[in-house]
Amino acid sequence: MELLFAALTGYLLGSIPFGLLLTRFGGAGDVRQIGSGSIGATNVLRTGRKGLAAATVLLDAGKGLVAVLLADRLWPGMAGVAAVAAIAGHCFPLWLKFKGGKGFATAAGVCLALSWQVMLACAAVWAATLAISRISSVSSMTTVIAAPILAWLLGFPSIVTTLVAVAAIVIIQHRANIGRLMRGEEPKVGSKK
Repeated sequence: MELLFAALTGYLLGSIPFGLLLTRFGGAGDVRQIGSGSIGATNVLRTGRKGLAAATVLLDAGKGLVAVLLADRLWPGMAGVAAVAAIAGHCFPLWLKFKGGKGFATAAGVCLALSWQVMLACAAVWAATLAISRISSVSSMTTVIAAPILAWLLGFPSIVTTLVAVAAIVIIQHRANIGRLMRGEEPKVGSKK
């Protein structure tokens, strides 16, 4: 029962579509009708509203953070379950016919809740990869792949399996980006699409 409650809590928190809600209430329309159709911060940025995109990042990360901390408090030992469920909720929300975001910001919040040390290392990987590639999807995918490795190297083996599961979901959600990368069509940060 604890596993079920933790999973449901994580999924329900993760499935709150902040990107969609913020763009609608902020007068930017339905974010699903532009760009990639994703409800995530990168697509919200395509509305030209940087404030809404920043708020989406913070709220999407926040829901991952809260899901993990809440599960850890209420059902000790179930933080990993809530973490994976929160990512799944963001990526496959019931309310949006299972079409959500790509999960990176929520993954950042989950990682912060599991280990701030690993999160700091991941932030460094993300920043370095973005600076070198200038491609948002490359930095996101590189970071989630690096996360379980960093967790192991930094002495947090108990969260490695959770971070592998998180990475798998995020990579699956980036499959269209992978296709564009292979064709050399993935846009760089700051370039016109």
